[in-house]
Amino acid sequence: MYEEYWGLKEKPFENTPDPKFLYYSPQHEEALARMFYVVRESKGAGMLTGVYGCGKTVLGRALLTELEKEVYKVAFISNPRLDDIELLRMISYHLGSTELPTRKADILITLEKILVNNIKDGKKTVIFIDEAHAIEDKNVYEEIRLLLNFQLEDKFLLTILLLGQPELKEKVEANKQLLQRIAMRYHLEALNREEMSSYITHRLKIASGENIEFDSGALRLIYERSGGIPRRINQICDMSLVTGYSKKANTVTESIVREAIETIEH
Repeated sequence: MYEEYWGLKEKPFENTPDPKFLYYSPQHEEALARMFYVVRESKGAGMLTGVYGCGKTVLGRALLTELEKEVYKVAFISNPRLDDIELLRMISYHLGSTELPTRKADILITLEKILVNNIKDGKKTVIFIDEAHAIEDKNVYEEIRLLLNFQLEDKFLLTILLLGQPELKEKVEANKQLLQRIAMRYHLEALNREEMSSYITHRLKIASGENIEFDSGALRLIYERSGGIPRRINQICDMSLVTGYSKKANTVTESIVREAIETIEH
């Protein structure tokens, strides 16, 4: 809609987990490095928490794109609001199972065969469970713990990464045995004011929008109303570009941002 007017090759502020738009703030770099460590060293399990819209999913997707396909077999579960059997079936499916038994014992046998075959083929198995805070059934957390019992004498047969909002920490801590298996825990905070400005500049650059300027008043208001949460920043900046386009503006000003926020909220 507005890409041609602003000289963009694509929209820079889409709220999709596209790894190429990932902005590496110091905390995002740290989170990614820690997840890499857990996966590469086969540490069993890791947990990444953060407020809604802070970039957990895009970090998970970024890690996914970095994992060598010839080394890793990956299951990425994006909707974990399932019972324990359904979750096991989903994991088996994403790991390439052509048969999905209905009995739990048969599913576990199938899954164990997949894990063992992956090891024999020199491959590591990684399971991402996104939005893990949405799991309501305590039995599912127990099943996740039990999956970590799939191991050889000296290594786990799989690595599990749990991604979710802050309440995930509380739910995992309620399962002490699962908590003991979590080798890495990291929490993402919102961006600070300086990081937010760099984040906006970064996304514009990726979309060939280096010449688009958000003035100081616009940036101040975006930070004030977004709280430094990337998803909210994206919403405001996207609508600001729409508003600026409709007004044939050359710069995104505070008044344009204010009108964009009113459009979003009303």
